[in-house]
Amino acid sequence: MAWDGLIRVGDGDVWAADSGGDGPPLVLLHPGVGDSRIWDGLLPELGARYRVIRYDVRGYGRSPAPDAAYSVLDDFRAVLDHFGPARVHLVGCSMGGGTALGFALQQPERVESLVLVCPGVPGFPWPDDPESDAEYERLVAADDLDGLTAYGLREWAAAGADAAATAQLRSAARAWPGEDIHQRPDPPVFDRLTTLSALPAVVLVGDLDLPPAVDCAEQTAARLGCRLVRLPGVDHLPPLRAPDAILRAIEEVTARAAPNDGIGRSAT
Repeated sequence: MAWDGLIRVGDGDVWAADSGGDGPPLVLLHPGVGDSRIWDGLLPELGARYRVIRYDVRGYGRSPAPDAAYSVLDDFRAVLDHFGPARVHLVGCSMGGGTALGFALQQPERVESLVLVCPGVPGFPWPDDPESDAEYERLVAADDLDGLTAYGLREWAAAGADAAATAQLRSAARAWPGEDIHQRPDPPVFDRLTTLSALPAVVLVGDLDLPPAVDCAEQTAARLGCRLVRLPGVDHLPPLRAPDAILRAIEEVTARAAPNDGIGRSAT
């Protein structure tokens, strides 16, 4: 049975949804430049084949803003425990890719496969950009949502600030100030990626993404020993720009994974 609503995670709440059904459980983890609605264009096809679980990180989309310290990885584990599948296929974009990798390292027995879309990998040596950081801090201090949205579009939406990209970045911009205050960093994973090399995986990245993001994707694929898919004309928002490529990657990787016998229960 399909279900969506708020669930308790630690001392907070997040919005989550479970499509129900008997298909293999597939979890969609959104980026830090959008919310779970970034996957909307993929849901009709995915829902016909998989039991799709997704949620909004605290402060993003339909989830309340945080008012206490939290960990994205701990919250994700709580969401998964709530819905109950024993084993899952994970699809993570940017921040969501880092969460997927962290969970796979923490509980490898629960992960069937990984599709990593321009993954943000904790522990990757992202270069400093003092000018960009200073601009971001000025906008946060001014509580300038329009300015933060424009900043996010300039940084992450090189393929164009259309309505869908703008809606995603505006949702993210609402979340960033609370995230800065309350989110605890999860453990670094970049130096441990080779331990996941036996897991079916694929990494996708757009050629219009920021150079450090492309470098991160390339090095992640190399350490996982998996295929790297380059997406021409795509920025840091591949679920909006190239949904068909992501669908193909999901089909490829889930087909290579062992049969999933851990469907678990649907939430009621």
